[in-house]
Amino acid sequence: MNRRLIFKSIGSILRIEALLMLFPLVVSLIYGGGDYWAFLWSILITFAAGMLLASIKPKNRNFRTRDAFVVAGLSWFLFSLFGALPFLFSGCFNSFIDCVFEAVSGFTTTGASVLTSVEGLPKGILFWRSFSHWVGGMGILMFMMAALPSINASSVNLLRAESTGPSPDKIVPKIRQTARILYMIYIALTVLLIVFLIISGLPVYDSLINAFSTAGTGGFSSLNASIGGYNSLAAEIVITIFMFLFGVNFSLYFLIFDRKFSRFIRDAELKVYFGVVAAAIIIIAINISGLYGGFANALRHSSFQVSSIISTTGYATADFNLWPTLSKVILVFLMASGCCAGSTGGGIKLIRFIILFKAVKIELGKIFHPGRIDAVSINGKRISRDIVSRTALFFFVYFAFFILSVILVSIDGHDIVTSTTSVIASLSNIGPGLGTIGPAGNYSAFSPFSKIVLSFCMIAGRLEFFPVLVLFVPSVWKKGLIK
Repeated sequence: MNRRLIFKSIGSILRIEALLMLFPLVVSLIYGGGDYWAFLWSILITFAAGMLLASIKPKNRNFRTRDAFVVAGLSWFLFSLFGALPFLFSGCFNSFIDCVFEAVSGFTTTGASVLTSVEGLPKGILFWRSFSHWVGGMGILMFMMAALPSINASSVNLLRAESTGPSPDKIVPKIRQTARILYMIYIALTVLLIVFLIISGLPVYDSLINAFSTAGTGGFSSLNASIGGYNSLAAEIVITIFMFLFGVNFSLYFLIFDRKFSRFIRDAELKVYFGVVAAAIIIIAINISGLYGGFANALRHSSFQVSSIISTTGYATADFNLWPTLSKVILVFLMASGCCAGSTGGGIKLIRFIILFKAVKIELGKIFHPGRIDAVSINGKRISRDIVSRTALFFFVYFAFFILSVILVSIDGHDIVTSTTSVIASLSNIGPGLGTIGPAGNYSAFSPFSKIVLSFCMIAGRLEFFPVLVLFVPSVWKKGLIK
């Protein structure tokens, strides 16, 4: 294992994090509130740690797959720990564990919070909470690859370690160019969203906060009542549309810029995404129409919540905890499934359901035609058996994590709905669940132990498990493998 390059890379990541803290520092100085000291100390500590690690000189700069997975796992844990420092120094949280929980929730774009009220927080701290969503949305390693000239072609392993969904493809031959193109699309959509929110009537500061959270599909807001607190139909429509857009595979947007419209329209996962969203909106709207005085108003709320949940953003305009059972069951399914691979959203990803559905269909066909040889294909391309096997393995690992985490969290004694949906919401990086952690609730009632478990679930879910699991493989840390 290339230990020197691993630690040097993490040092570069921490230096980037220190620089990113300058943005909330500026916001703090502009709006006052006294939280600028929290950012000054955090920047100094984080930058010093980054410089210390970055000063290590590796013998070679090639990332093997194992090295990339270790970097991905360690960097997300350390990024969250150092990202919790502004919360700690601000004095706005009850304990360091609460600070870490909030930071992990921010960077993993989960949006689960231990705060019972956010409207009294200093502007800089509120900005850092939502900005962490934007930073984590595309991935901290993706940002490093786009920003640092020292990253070479072998860093494709880093992209694979942090990517969401099976087998990420490079949209252009060079991996750094791919990262930059994806970030340009990400920034362009974010700026467009900020402009539309300002036009819809939101103040500039609130537009920034909610744009960062929407783009990163996180869900932290500057109001206790989330987006519903603005009581703005225009803002709801804008955010509904953009939550859906940020749930689309970003590689598909490149097809639009490259004028390959037919490939964009024919994409299998995108068509399923459209279909699932449309069906869920209509069914839920019909189901809750009696609660909102008619179908039109119900359609408004169902559209927002479906877009919010399937994109794993977690915003709310209504307390769906009070909706009928059918609607809540659909929302729980959307929490687990998530949106498209290669998006800023979390969850299992729809492409995995498509792959397994086609694999099952082929196996059923072999019962009637034993000699028939078929392979799973997506968008006209054959999917290898290895990818199908890894997809099935992912489902197993997801539900293994789910079962074990529910058992651990249930020690707190919360009801089964709260315990199960808190784990689903953490693994899928969605934030709100049902029960006491619904849109009107939060995670403050959980014990420190459960908060640690759920924080671990957030990072494991964001990295899709294996970069985290590899850290617990004893052979990785054997002295003979570390050089």
